[in-house]
Amino acid sequence: MKKTLAFAALGLAIMVTGCGKKESDTAATNTAAPAAPAAPYSGQDWTQTLVKTPEGGFRMGNPDAPVKLVEYASITCPHCRDFTKVGSGPLKDNYIRTGKVSWEYRNFVLNPLDVAATLVARCQGAETFFPFVEQLYATQTDWVGKFNSVDEATLRSVGALPQQEQFTKLIELSGLGDFFKARGVPADRIQACISDKAALAELLKIRDHGANEDKVDGTPNFLINGERQEGVYDWAGLETKLRERVR
Repeated sequence: MKKTLAFAALGLAIMVTGCGKKESDTAATNTAAPAAPAAPYSGQDWTQTLVKTPEGGFRMGNPDAPVKLVEYASITCPHCRDFTKVGSGPLKDNYIRTGKVSWEYRNFVLNPLDVAATLVARCQGAETFFPFVEQLYATQTDWVGKFNSVDEATLRSVGALPQQEQFTKLIELSGLGDFFKARGVPADRIQACISDKAALAELLKIRDHGANEDKVDGTPNFLINGERQEGVYDWAGLETKLRERVR
């Protein structure tokens, strides 16, 4: 059974396994377009250029790339997981590496567990952000599944806790404490991340900007050179749009 956890402090009460778009929009999620052949390349590998942007996202690639891709995504969203599983490899190998495309990932949090996990992943910095996201997606079924097995009485008790204690309990109940510790983030660092009020405010600001300014209506959502790609939710659809722009 899918669980919900009311979180009045953030105004979020959304299913932990839910994404923000309709199931009918995702029929092609696991269908990949034929990959564009990777031309021999011996220049700078732009996938190693990683920065945090003024908008609060994390960008991989050439800052002067002619094609600028922005992805709004949630780490608890299975459709975002599927996009990363299918698309991150060819996106990096065929488009970002050569400097033709940059990729900025902006967190669009959907629920309290999403917020807690994202705070920890983000506060390690740009160098580790993309690897953390990929590993969180790779293990998403396990840690979201563990959370969804928690009984309703426990969830109600968590919902009554102060905000920071809620985050701590969510990390514990999902097994994400062990996930982060196994990847070099000690317990005291995890606590520091989920206690960072400025980081939380920034995270909610990114979501607010996405919803109100960029008109994000679900996850994943993509912008190319500032233009939202209507109806594009998977790698097949996104690569078609990228091919139209990359020369």
